[in-house]
Amino acid sequence: MDMDDKTPRDQGVVPLPPPPVSKCPPRLLVIGAGSRGRAYGRAVISSSNGVLSAVAEPDDYKRNKFGTTMIWGSTLPPPEGASFRDWREFVAYETERRARAEAGKKDVPLGIDAAFVCVLDEMHREVVVALSKLGGIHIMCEKPMATTLDHCLDMYKALQDNVDATGQQTVFSIGHVLRYSPHNKLLRKLLLEDRVIGDILSVVHTEPVGWWHFTHSYVRGNWRCERTSAPSLLTKSCHDIDVLLWLLCSPPDCSSQGCPPPHLPSTVSSTGSLQYFKKSRKPLAAGAATNCLSCPIEQSCKYSAKRIYVGPELVGVGTGNRGWPLSIVIPDIESYGTGQDAEAAMLANLAEDYDDNSTNAEVAQRNWFGRCVYESDNDVCDEQIVTISWDEDPRPSSPLSSHDGSSGSTALTAPLADNLRGRGSKLATFHMVAQTKEVCERHTRLYGVDGEIFADSKTITVHNFNTGQSITHNTQVESLGHGGGDAGLTRQFVMAVDMVKNHGWSTDRAQRELIGCTLDEVIRSHAMVFCAEKARKERKVVDWAEWWSKEVESKLDSE
Repeated sequence: MDMDDKTPRDQGVVPLPPPPVSKCPPRLLVIGAGSRGRAYGRAVISSSNGVLSAVAEPDDYKRNKFGTTMIWGSTLPPPEGASFRDWREFVAYETERRARAEAGKKDVPLGIDAAFVCVLDEMHREVVVALSKLGGIHIMCEKPMATTLDHCLDMYKALQDNVDATGQQTVFSIGHVLRYSPHNKLLRKLLLEDRVIGDILSVVHTEPVGWWHFTHSYVRGNWRCERTSAPSLLTKSCHDIDVLLWLLCSPPDCSSQGCPPPHLPSTVSSTGSLQYFKKSRKPLAAGAATNCLSCPIEQSCKYSAKRIYVGPELVGVGTGNRGWPLSIVIPDIESYGTGQDAEAAMLANLAEDYDDNSTNAEVAQRNWFGRCVYESDNDVCDEQIVTISWDEDPRPSSPLSSHDGSSGSTALTAPLADNLRGRGSKLATFHMVAQTKEVCERHTRLYGVDGEIFADSKTITVHNFNTGQSITHNTQVESLGHGGGDAGLTRQFVMAVDMVKNHGWSTDRAQRELIGCTLDEVIRSHAMVFCAEKARKERKVVDWAEWWSKEVESKLDSE
């Protein structure tokens, strides 16, 4: 969410200084200058030691706004290699630029070292595959990786073949920003390194989307239809599933080689549906109205588009807001000067509607932000629960499975429950819910053998059963985007590129120590979402190992 009307310090946010700048800092391309592209662009400037060098964006206003504010300033025309109408134009240019450089031509501009891929979800596969074929470019792809499992696997294979001049596989990062917020980094440390509640037995994690936010993105907006986008569990909550696997599946420390194997889940189940935003819930008094501006109960309806996007109550023009979500409705809303002009432009956009004569293709190709939430073409879940279970799975070297007494001292000094070293049976429940006051302010309860934790995105409260004491930890937030996760991910990705480019690090080391997430982990967390969707649609409990073998391993092996 953009909060352009306040500075970070006004909201209790203290930015961290960026890392030292190298002699030849990483040169970065942003593909897609929408809200996420701009968020990463701002994070590059404020929190990283990289340089924004180019932007690829089909919308003239977005491209020029991004370029003038973050890359070339008042210089016109933009420098060579800085502005592209889309990713294809960049690939064609870069292919030609490399040919010129290899031929020894003079005055060839420097290329880019890394790219942020922030296009529409359904475009991720073609862009990442094309960049991988070009070769040598480190990639950060916004979440989700892709909208189908097959596309995720296509990207996985392409990324494995994306190597630099030395033959090393390039660095890859996914936009799972929750891993990089100071809050969640501390939570993981408390759980897995400090083991403040001992072995984890169960986790209950909730993502409250927000009653009006859900209508903006998943009833009227880009991600409302599974057939044109993907399930809401993927588009909204794939990084929540990733965080659960990061806490419960991934080893505590993989910064060095010889990383222990993950504790893989055993079963997956899910329930959920489109419960509320459908015609059967439409108030009778609304009659046949399909657009808020012509609805007889518009003034009393909490989902009124006029109330959300125009009025002074929430995030409308009347609040002085010109950022998200208004910039999604009208990309150049900030260019409309006075409040009256901006309000008139917004009302004109909200008045646009479709009828029975409109084709499905016409309806699907754009967003309809003035549409009645009970008359939209949305079909994604507005409520969903996912349950993941783990069986006891001790490693061969753990004291529990040792019979020769060689590890006896560990077994005697450690609590009995610790003998499994985090690989005991456990359960995770995830709840995505639309109808909430909070907007994406996640909260989590974690229960262990020695205590319990409540985490609410701002504080972490640990209660110890043995001492009866409770300790609350507060984390400093360095940016508003996902609790500092946007800035944290950007910093780590650019730093990884910098260490490879300027400081002799191998890409493997940079991936492990700075990105902290492997390509295998990326595939696993996305696969978990698709597995949960199978469980939901077929109303069954899915055996994870069997499903993974059939849907992932067999397809990768066949290649």
